[in-house]
Amino acid sequence: MPETLTTAQRMLRHPLLWPSLALGVLVVVNLIANPSFLNVRIQDGHLYGNLVDIVRNSAPVLLIALGMTLVIATRGIDLSVGAIAAIAAAVACTRIVGAGDEAALSTAVMAITYAVVVCVLLGAWNGFLVSVAGIQPIIATLILMVAGRGISMAITDGQITTVNNPHFSDLASGYVLTLPVAFILALAVFVLTALLTRRTALGMLIEAVGINPEASRLAGVRSRTIIWTVYAFSGFCAGVAGLVIAANTNSVNANSLGLWIELDAILAVVIGGTSLAGGRFSLTGTLIGALFIATLARTIPNIGIPSEANYLFKAVVVIAVCLLQSPRARALLRVRRRGPAVPVLAKGSAA
Repeated sequence: MPETLTTAQRMLRHPLLWPSLALGVLVVVNLIANPSFLNVRIQDGHLYGNLVDIVRNSAPVLLIALGMTLVIATRGIDLSVGAIAAIAAAVACTRIVGAGDEAALSTAVMAITYAVVVCVLLGAWNGFLVSVAGIQPIIATLILMVAGRGISMAITDGQITTVNNPHFSDLASGYVLTLPVAFILALAVFVLTALLTRRTALGMLIEAVGINPEASRLAGVRSRTIIWTVYAFSGFCAGVAGLVIAANTNSVNANSLGLWIELDAILAVVIGGTSLAGGRFSLTGTLIGALFIATLARTIPNIGIPSEANYLFKAVVVIAVCLLQSPRARALLRVRRRGPAVPVLAKGSAA
């Protein structure tokens, strides 16, 4: 007979339970360290506070993680997103500096458009290598991960390029309806992605390609087109994230902008419950994972962790969250809680 689960058991097995609890634990830890952590105030018509900073700082990771979620759902990986973000920032900043009127709105719009188009083409190049050339995703994107830094440094001549365009700066420091523009932008991409993948057949096709590419091809699914599309979308998300990061400092350092952000994005996807083996994915889980990463970055200095131990502490916390999500780890914990099984001897058997 099929196993019947109570409401509590279904809740405990929900894939978003443990990421949400982990995020809640971080908030409680911050409250203990700083009782005013949740305080939000309105100043000059804008919201200010730790929570506002967290959602704004989570925007680049969330943007890249959204593209990474769809790539991972097709059994792929994209290691080049940090380099693509640097290229986007380099293209936009050099275009703004080279324009006749650096502070004009049209200058910012044209620079952003050029940067996004370049990044979509770079993502499509990754998709071509994976879907047409048949190169393993980790190798195909590693090529651009290495070469992309060189491309961005060539665009900026190896110099830190500074811009002075208030419209470009608004991507990171602007507010709309008292909320940060960066988070609104990331949330808009999230909603658009959710509508395209959950309200159309696109999400099902992506999952089908991730579960079994050959079977989906035989069923009539254009797996190459799907893979090509998700990598192009990943390039788009990385480009927008790079623009937000550059707008935050009004400059671009091609050597360090977006460095290792691909690892934070992968962690956000995994914490959100999407399997690296491909198939089913969770955009809501990715959102929670990105907020978790941003909250963790704020928690470390709040509780007095030395900067030298930041990455170690971050690794320990992420491992703990992933273990809590692991069905095998939870099964082992249940077995230990119940104790070892005692064999029952049948009648007539020897003791």
